[in-house]
Amino acid sequence: MPPIDRKGELDSEIRRSRRNWLEMPAIGMESEFNVWLDEVEINPEPYWKHPGAFIDRPLLKREKSSLQLPTGGAVYFDRGVIEVVTPVIELAPSATARMVRNLWEQIGFVREQLTKWGEQNGHTVRLKAYSTHYNVSYEIPKSRQHARRNVKALALLLAYLLPVPVMITGANRRSTGVGVRPRGNRIEITVDFTPDPGLMIATAALVVGIVREVMSWPSYDLSLLESLPLPVIAGVIPGKHTTRKGWLTKDFHYPQSPYTSDIDAPIWTTQFGEKKSLRQIAKEVAFYFRLSIRKYSDPFSLRLLFAILEGRAPSLLDLDERPKAYEDVGNLCRWGEVIEELREFGSHERRTEPAIEQYVIERHHAREQHESNEPQPIALKAAKPRIDDLRPRPLQTRAAITTYYIERRRPVSLLNGNGGDRRRGRDRRRNHYAIPFPDRRLTRSAYEQVFLKLVSGGHLRLGDEVYTPVGMKGWYHAIFRRDSDGAEKLLTIDQLLRKMNDWI
Repeated sequence: MPPIDRKGELDSEIRRSRRNWLEMPAIGMESEFNVWLDEVEINPEPYWKHPGAFIDRPLLKREKSSLQLPTGGAVYFDRGVIEVVTPVIELAPSATARMVRNLWEQIGFVREQLTKWGEQNGHTVRLKAYSTHYNVSYEIPKSRQHARRNVKALALLLAYLLPVPVMITGANRRSTGVGVRPRGNRIEITVDFTPDPGLMIATAALVVGIVREVMSWPSYDLSLLESLPLPVIAGVIPGKHTTRKGWLTKDFHYPQSPYTSDIDAPIWTTQFGEKKSLRQIAKEVAFYFRLSIRKYSDPFSLRLLFAILEGRAPSLLDLDERPKAYEDVGNLCRWGEVIEELREFGSHERRTEPAIEQYVIERHHAREQHESNEPQPIALKAAKPRIDDLRPRPLQTRAAITTYYIERRRPVSLLNGNGGDRRRGRDRRRNHYAIPFPDRRLTRSAYEQVFLKLVSGGHLRLGDEVYTPVGMKGWYHAIFRRDSDGAEKLLTIDQLLRKMNDWI
């Protein structure tokens, strides 16, 4: 019997279920890559038409031209790039590490398929890193929202708080900005792709921890920036995001580009009139949110994050140039590895690369030609929310957060930020970054397991009937076809989570 067309009924079911997208708060990531075919950049969509053109196996279909990958995520073409996306991953301890691992699994699968396709067709294909988006669900009910507490107000406040910490952990010398976009039921942070998996997990832990803590505040009013010990660079006003709604803080918005400056030089004036370095600003913001960051991260990534922020491990902004791994993702950088520039950091004298010098000159000329159409500065009013409600709870014991980073003999306290090694300069960051993320004990999230079941080729038993997964509707609904008569049924991810023992 031919399949029964129930598109109208399925769409109706989706509309009815939108009140409860997910039962658990979740996170997810997506990364975009430019495609170079035989060393010429191409638009992948007109060339391949569909991702299935370079994938050698049948995959679960999604909406439009996307496919569900065997690793649980998805791949599709979007505005001239190849984009890979993780499934939703519920918030829990180590959630940020699971999310980043999953993203690199999608990258690894797509890279492997492109390599096979290239060998069979006599071409070389290279994935050049473009951007990464960190998504965090926003599930505050409408009844608890108001003019100073909604997803748009949250995005604007985060656009002030996040840029400096994110640029220290995840950006590079050629980065130009950090964006924050309100997306209805989620917040999206946009930044350059980070080619080193360890640094990407540290960035994810930072982003998720800060977003989730600020989200819980009773108000997102910008006046908080004058009352809480959260330094931001004075006079820097986020501009409009270049795509969709939201805010983007670019290098043009700063007195000078922070990406090509010395991140340890105390040359930046905060809203409190203090002179601080970029690294110090980032460390103070991250330290304020340390409990929330620790709640969703893993011990290794927490140690690495604060090692970077305290100067004991290198940031990509410590390097002379953007790492070459950006040019060939999946080959020059993979999950379980440390990129070459970080492995060799400190082994030779630092020098200024001619290429980056030319880039700085070009950005300076672009700044001069830039005609600003940014919004007028928003005055920081006297704080009205109860500040005590926003301050992090004190730790129970000092020992609870005393931790170690790679050189285990030197303890590092997150309480005072001094660490066991008080040396200054590059020497303290030399030869301290040679251990990739240890994922042997990193389990799969509950939602990950659902998606892995969906792409496994198995069948689901519901009562006396057997159903086969045939497609996905977004990230929250799976389409099943009844084996007996072809009738289709829509199930949410949460419904499938309760039926994990019913797969055959």
